[in-house]
Amino acid sequence: MKTDFFLAFNEMVEEKQLSREVVTKALESAMVSAYRKAVTASAAQHVEAVLNLEEGKFLIYAEKEVVESVVDDRTEVSLEAARLVHPEAQLGDLVIVESTPEDFGRIAAQTARQVIQQRLRDAERSVQIVFFEKKVGEIVSGVVQSVNRDDFTIGLDKNAEGSLPKKDVIRQEENSISLHKHIRAIVTEVKDTPRGPQIMLSRVDRKFLYRLLEIDVPEIFHGIVEVRSIAREPGARAKIAVSATQAGIDPVGACIGMQGKRIQPIVKELCGE
Repeated sequence: MKTDFFLAFNEMVEEKQLSREVVTKALESAMVSAYRKAVTASAAQHVEAVLNLEEGKFLIYAEKEVVESVVDDRTEVSLEAARLVHPEAQLGDLVIVESTPEDFGRIAAQTARQVIQQRLRDAERSVQIVFFEKKVGEIVSGVVQSVNRDDFTIGLDKNAEGSLPKKDVIRQEENSISLHKHIRAIVTEVKDTPRGPQIMLSRVDRKFLYRLLEIDVPEIFHGIVEVRSIAREPGARAKIAVSATQAGIDPVGACIGMQGKRIQPIVKELCGE
């Protein structure tokens, strides 16, 4: 019968947005740690855990020496028992045998919880770093989670948090950024720190304007129009030099759009810049 320990597996996968393989490895590692602690096994002894989540069962396998008479069942196994698994086993051989303690389910539930949570945090951090390192220079969307003295904390994908320094927001919008507001910014840097990934964001970087142009001007996205240079006074004004890569294309007109329909959403995003 499945225990609560195993029923929580799918919940962890969904909540942490991790793959089943990542969570399974974390769980197996935690079971090995719990076994070592329960039987005070040597760190040199090879121990592995095999989980069957469908049946709600797990087994511990440990490397033991084949002996004629077992003195310490943590590290030794009888020749008769060894040959049930390894028919060709001989005295003095090292074999892997199933070694799950009878009450290990209770012990595991008590001792492995902290290890599992730490492993999951490490795995989640790794997923976040890999994901957002690929987003450097790209626009991301998030929700303001807290307003601090020097920055805004932005909730992002993958349960990550980004830092939007007040020096990197447009001056006119600083007082209007409030809790739960949806906001877009460009990822400028990702650092791996002891407290987790530090994802730096900006709305005044020139590349933020470039990415906005890519979104609203298909010709820029497809390379028909090239952005040669950008100069910004965030929130006040910006100058963009563009050129066409194909004959017959009006690069300025492509960026502005009919009656300004392409450029106006960008102007609005940048507080009238």
